Amino acid sequence: MRTIGIIPARYESSRFPGKPLVDIGGKSMIQRVYEQVKGCASLSEVVVATDDSRIEEHVRSFAGNVIMTSSTHQSGTDRCAEVVSKISGFDVAINIQGDEPFISPLQIELLSNLFQDATTEIGTLIKKIDSLEDLFNESIPKVLINTKKEALYFSRQTIPFQRSTRRDEWINNHVYFKHIGIYGYKIDVLQEITKLQVSSYERAEGLEQLRWLENGYKIKIAETEFDTIAVDHPADVELIKKKFFNA
Repeated sequence: MRTIGIIPARYESSRFPGKPLVDIGGKSMIQRVYEQVKGCASLSEVVVATDDSRIEEHVRSFAGNVIMTSSTHQSGTDRCAEVVSKISGFDVAINIQGDEPFISPLQIELLSNLFQDATTEIGTLIKKIDSLEDLFNESIPKVLINTKKEALYFSRQTIPFQRSTRRDEWINNHVYFKHIGIYGYKIDVLQEITKLQVSSYERAEGLEQLRWLENGYKIKIAETEFDTIAVDHPADVELIKKKFFNA
């Protein structure tokens, strides 16, 4: 099985323009992501997918692989689909967030291993929630899973609701999971799901994976012990520098 790791990287961002090129400890964020991903032995190839010539030029400057894609894509999934339409020879694509400069290669390995099962269409990761702050944070999508380790639903709300328990006791009475936003797709499934219309659940929650569930696709789940450390705002850069460089 040949697997390609794709790192979507946009220059324009309402919250943080130019984010992929921001300096983090002497290297750009996109370079750090790229180098982390290259450490994953299960990937046959790694490529940055961008719509901006500045990012393209920068990736080439550190000898990275890069493909120019359309500026009209609404999601990283759409950008990944364009990449696999331009190059062939792969069975699975892994969509890796371009704003997690210290993503663990072990997470990518864990996700890739889901596709050893030939029935896996889409895969993603979850992590156990261990704090009330995360449990009730609507910016952190929660995941319900079934006994086959497939996603039942994703929500920004805390689900399931515990009818007879105080909210501050919920985390002690039930195991809750948050979604770690990295996806794997069989190539043919990736090409199919990008042709789907926005669904009602997706529109309500603002989570594209609900479009796939609503249209009958199955999302296989693997549990990771690693958390994600993403850069969403300029202030996050300073937090990461303090954590990893004591700056």
